Amino acid sequence: MNKLLKKPRNEKLYQAILSLENVEECKKFFEDLCSISELMAMEQRYQVASCLNKGMIYNDILAETGASSATISRVNRSLQYGKGGYGIVFQRVEDDNP
Repeated sequence: MNKLLKKPRNEKLYQAILSLENVEECKKFFEDLCSISELMAMEQRYQVASCLNKGMIYNDILAETGASSATISRVNRSLQYGKGGYGIVFQRVEDDNP
C-alpha cells in the first residue's frame, strides 16, 4: 500500500506553495524547507523529467544531468504511470515561454 494513503496529507503545505508569487520567493521557501541534498535531488529529478519529455535517451540524460540510471528510470516511470503532475507543469511552463 502506498505510504501516502496511510497518512492524511498536510494541505497547508500545498497552500503555502501556491501562495508564493515568484521564483525568488520559491527559492527562499524551498531553501528553508529542504536540506541541500533534498533540494538538489528534486532539481535533478525535474531536470531528468524535462530531458525525458524532450525525447532524450538515457545516456545523454546521464551525461547532461549526472543522474543515476535508477533515478532516470524512476522519473520515467512517474512520467509514464504517475498522476500527470509533470505534464501539467511542462504544459504551463511551455505556455509561459513561447
